[in-house]
Amino acid sequence: MHYTNTHHLSTKKPRPGFGPGACCLRGSRSTELSYRGTTSQIHNLPYLKKTKHRRNRQAKKTQILHNGKKVTGSKMKTNNRLGEREIIKIIQSHLDVMPRMPVPFGDDVSAYDLGNGKLAVLKTDMLVGITDVPPSMSLWQAARKAVVMNISDFAAKGVKPLTLLVSLGLPASISREEVKEIGKGLNAGAREYGAYVIGGDTGESTDLIISISLFGLAKKANLVLRSGAQPNDIVAVTGSFGKTAAGLRILLKKAKTPEALRKSLIEQVLMPHARLKEGLALSLSKAASASIDSSDGLAWSLHEIARASKVGFLIDKLPVAEEAIRFASLNRLDATDLALYGGEEYEIVVTVKSNLWKKAQKAVEDAGGRLIRIGKATEKSRVLLKTKKKTRAIEPRGYEHFKTTEQRSTV
Repeated sequence: MHYTNTHHLSTKKPRPGFGPGACCLRGSRSTELSYRGTTSQIHNLPYLKKTKHRRNRQAKKTQILHNGKKVTGSKMKTNNRLGEREIIKIIQSHLDVMPRMPVPFGDDVSAYDLGNGKLAVLKTDMLVGITDVPPSMSLWQAARKAVVMNISDFAAKGVKPLTLLVSLGLPASISREEVKEIGKGLNAGAREYGAYVIGGDTGESTDLIISISLFGLAKKANLVLRSGAQPNDIVAVTGSFGKTAAGLRILLKKAKTPEALRKSLIEQVLMPHARLKEGLALSLSKAASASIDSSDGLAWSLHEIARASKVGFLIDKLPVAEEAIRFASLNRLDATDLALYGGEEYEIVVTVKSNLWKKAQKAVEDAGGRLIRIGKATEKSRVLLKTKKKTRAIEPRGYEHFKTTEQRSTV
C-alpha cells in the first residue's frame, strides 16, 4: 500500500511565504487523545508492519527486573515508569548551566547571546509515527506537521524562522515514492513560513521519526518568554479551541458527524497552522508580557505560564469553537473539556499589559489575525474557570510520553 497524492482535504496548496498564523528541555507537544493503540494509515504501510511484528516478538522475550522479580516485558506493570517531564528533570540535573543563558530551561525555545542585543534562537522537536501521526494523515502531511510543530514555538516567542535541519529515522523497506512524499511535505512546511531546509541526517529506525532543528535570529528585547506575566494582565488567545479534539475523536473513535462538519474538524487535525504572523506582530508591539504555544492544550499552557510567571489566571470567557460545541452536542460530550484539554491547536496563549491591550489587538488584526480576550492574570497562583453557574479549577491535564495508557487522561 502506498500513499496517493491527496495531501490534504482541501484542494488549495499551501501558499509561499507566511501562512496564517516548538532545543529546549521541556515536554514535547501531544494530545489528550493518545494515538497509541490505533491503526493509522502510516502504520498500515508494509515497511512498518514488518518492524511492528519484530518489536512485539522482542518485547515478549525480554526479561526485565521489576520489584526484585524477572518478568516478561509484555507482562510488566508500568505504573512506576518515569514520565517525560521527570526524565527531563533528571537529565537537566546533570547538565552544567551555560553562563548568562538568555532563555532558561523550560521555555518554548533556546537561545545563544550573539552580543549587541541579538540572539541566535534554536528549537528542536520530534515527530514519531506511533504517537504523533493519527489515522488518515499522509506522509506529506506528517512531514509538514513536523515543521509546523517547531515553527509554532517560534511564533509564540515572536521569532522569524530562517533555516531548518531535518533528521529522519526511516525503516529500511520504505519506498522511493514514500520518501518523495516526506521531502515534499518538509519543503511545503518550510516555505509556507518563509524558511528553508538546508541539511540534515538520515538513519534506519523501526518507526517513522522526523526531528526538526529550527534556527532564527531575534532582538533580545523582543523575545517574549513565559515568565513575564503580572497580576491584572489580560490573557488572550489567537483562535478558538476544541476543533482538533473533536477531529481526533472522529479519526480515532469514529464519532458520528455530519459530512460538512466532519470535513472541517478533520482538516484541523491534518493541516495545522502556526500563528507566525500574529506572534511576530505581538513581539514588535511590545505589549505582550508572556507567551506560549498551545499545542499541549489550553489548560496545560495556562498552567505553564502561571508556574513560570508565579501568577494565577481567572478565565471568564472560554474560547470554544462553534464547531466543537455542535460536535459535543451531537456526541453527548462536554465542549468545555474539548476546548481545555484537547491539544494540538497551535494557537498562541499570551498575556498582555492591560494598558496596551488595544495596541496588541490592533497589531494582530493588522497582521491578518485576531486576538481574543479570555480572562486576566491574578495574584493567587490558581488557574480558575468562571462560568454563569460557578467558578472551578482548571486541571493541569495533559498526555505525557512514557506513561502507561491507564495514566493518560482522555477528553
